[in-house]
Order: sequence, then structure tokens, then C-alpha cells
Amino acid sequence: MTGHKAVLRRGGFTFKQFFVAHDRCAMKVGTDGVLLGAWAPVAGVKRILDIGTGSGLLALMLAQRTHGHAFIDAVEIDNAAAIQARENVAASPWADKITVYQSDIKQWHLQHTERYELIVSNPPYFDKGVSCATPEREHARYTTQLDHSSLLQCAADRITEQGFFCVVLPESIGQAFVLQAEQQGWHCRFRANITEHEGKPPHRVLLGLSPSAGEFFAEQIVIRGSDQRYSEAYTGLTQDFYLFM
Repeated sequence: MTGHKAVLRRGGFTFKQFFVAHDRCAMKVGTDGVLLGAWAPVAGVKRILDIGTGSGLLALMLAQRTHGHAFIDAVEIDNAAAIQARENVAASPWADKITVYQSDIKQWHLQHTERYELIVSNPPYFDKGVSCATPEREHARYTTQLDHSSLLQCAADRITEQGFFCVVLPESIGQAFVLQAEQQGWHCRFRANITEHEGKPPHRVLLGLSPSAGEFFAEQIVIRGSDQRYSEAYTGLTQDFYLFM
């Protein structure tokens, strides 16, 4: 994300109700995370789990959307990112609603018995590829430490029967993720194909999975129209967060 409709400050972004510092995080605040945080269903949700919270962006967005009525557990494997997420949470209006854990989710979920109506993750996308500048960025980008099968299993162990597990992925990876999820007992209930510009093919996909079968809803969200202005759909989705929108 280039900081559109948010105020860029050194090492972070100011949104309407909170600031996110990310200078010590391998993966910075980006459009993918903002889309997921604004899109995930929150009606009636009381407990939320954020897997791989990074700077804490998703946890903070969901705290705002639930008006502080939900308790949020945010798990992050990287120590520097977890510390920064704690600082971002402490400086927010929802410091008493969000708990940040520095842990590998594969171990953490075995030590906690809570069930969540909503689980979110902006997960590692790719199989091992070109080496990254730092090990922390490599862990955030590649599935070497958290493959998608393990991620789906961790979420399955902590989701309520009627809950939703929501992720954002490159469109090219989304279908394989859905097939893997279905093999592990999930049902795809929501899908939003994200297109950067009108007339272009989708480049990202938002997925909402549930242990329970039910109706399937699909939509397409175009970020910018042919005039390069933000679309009504994108503006409506994100206007509670971006300044001047």
C-alpha cells in the first residue's frame, strides 16, 4: 500500500481511529490486510483470532468494527513484530480487548482451548522462492514455517461450528487453497475477487471458509475505475478507516 487515504508517518500509518507503526515488521501495512480487515464478517462475533498478526493491523481494524465488544487474540511468531503489535495495541482505544502472543501458531493453538466465531489471517503466500533480505521477511512471505495445510488445521481446531475463517491470497493461489480446505472439511461460503483496475483480471481473492455448509456468496471488488478514482465499492468498504475518504 502506498498510503492512499491514510496519513503516512515515519514508520507507520495513521488511520481514522488508530496508528499502526510497522518499521520493525517484516511485512508492512498493505492493501491486502486492509481489505481483509474491512471485509471479514463480524456480526454477532464475540471472540476473534488473528493468525500472524504482524503489526496488529487486522486485530485493530476488527476491534474498531466490533466497537470494542469482541475479545481478540493475536498471535505472531516474530518477536520484534509481536513487540511492535503490543505497542500499537497499547496506544489504541482497545488495549483491554486485544491480547498479543509471541508464539508459533502450531504450538499456541495446542495450548489454548478457546473457540472463535471469527479467525482471520493474511498468511504466507508462496512456496520457497528467491531468498528474501531477512529471515523474518522470508517467514512472512513463504510457507516454509506455516504451510497452508497446517494453517487450515490450526484454524479448524479453534473455530466454532458456525464460525468463519477468512484469508486474503493472490488469485492464482486462491483456488488451490479452496481445494485444500475442502479436502480438510471446510466449506467455502464467501469469495470476493479483487481487481486493481476496471477491466483487469483479479489479482487477489478474499475467502470466507466455515466448518458448516450453507449458501455461497461471490462478489467482485474493483479498487479503481476507468477514471482512476476509487470505486464506490472500495470506498464503501474502507471509508471507516482511511482518512479523507
